[in-house]
Amino acid sequence: MHRIHIQHVPLQPTYHAKQKLNTKVTTTKTNTFQDHLQMATNTQELKISKHANDRLAERNIQITQEEWQVVTDKVFEARSKGVNQPLVLMDQAALIVSAKNATVITAMERTEAKNQLFTNIDGTIVL
Repeated sequence: MHRIHIQHVPLQPTYHAKQKLNTKVTTTKTNTFQDHLQMATNTQELKISKHANDRLAERNIQITQEEWQVVTDKVFEARSKGVNQPLVLMDQAALIVSAKNATVITAMERTEAKNQLFTNIDGTIVL
């Protein structure tokens, strides 16, 4: 009888050759995903939907930059506490905000808001 010999051959050859590179490598700092995520979460700015922008213009509601900053800070504070859709009551306006999307959904004058029933909100911010 004949003997059969089986020899195992690796699928990919292994190389043990050492190469020295004499080239200088310059590194530039690139932003990592963590850096981008940090920058994105640090920028706290409310967007205004087209609908809300139209309502602000129709009702001639003027909100100063300082007031927007207070609203923005309070909305992000509410979001950190689990509020997704707060009603923001200001002296001159009432705003419905999506804290999750950081977007003002709609706006109305404060006097107009007196007789309204607000649904689908889970928090209120009184300024």
